[in-house]
Amino acid sequence: MARRIIVDIFIPCFVDQLFPETGMNMVKVLEKVGCEVNYNQNQTCCGQPAFNAGFFDEAREVANKFLDDFSSETSHYIVAPSASCVGMVRNAYQDIFVKSSKLVKYRAMQKKVYELTEFLTDVLGVTDIPGAALPGKFTYHDSCSALRECGIKEGPRALLSKVQGLELVEMEDNETCCGFGGTFAVKFEAISTAMAEQKVENAIATGADYIVSTDSSCLMHLEAYIQRQNKPIKTMHIADVLASGWS
Repeated sequence: MARRIIVDIFIPCFVDQLFPETGMNMVKVLEKVGCEVNYNQNQTCCGQPAFNAGFFDEAREVANKFLDDFSSETSHYIVAPSASCVGMVRNAYQDIFVKSSKLVKYRAMQKKVYELTEFLTDVLGVTDIPGAALPGKFTYHDSCSALRECGIKEGPRALLSKVQGLELVEMEDNETCCGFGGTFAVKFEAISTAMAEQKVENAIATGADYIVSTDSSCLMHLEAYIQRQNKPIKTMHIADVLASGWS
């Protein structure tokens, strides 16, 4: 009998507070492919908002808590529905812990952290979620964190290509930033909005019904523009797409 893979899930702030169904759908997908899912209720944030805003002491405090919450003697994988948070843990934490006595502990944890789609494709070798179905066309947004920090590009497309009824139509400049960038959207509102407009208009030009991505933060930013301008397209997190069509 094959060994059951145990996964500790990390639910990012955006997902926890605004898109809890995405977190539940990630669990649904992981269990569908045979994983045993654990959730540590003591978990909070990865520290990215503080780190990106320059509050390094505060970010270090949160990072230490994350390390304590997700470090153990087990070999459990740590999976999150957010390339942004995974990129923070994999990359920025290196700066946070570089001179820390916890560096060895961090290095051990760093190797176990994955974004959902790369865990499915690169660790489990899964590119087809049985029963996944969603009629319509979609265009895919490569988030900056997924593409540039985590090297994720083909995996999400491979998974989505097996969703029954769903057709991919690539948009122009699909690797261009959507304009969110955390506090960037607050500090540079006009530029951020213009970038969202460009991204949404490129998506609409494909005739797609959905913009799909790995990151709720990007999708929230785009959805705000879509709703404000009453544009004929929707956003969906890839976990929600993969959980569609089956119970």
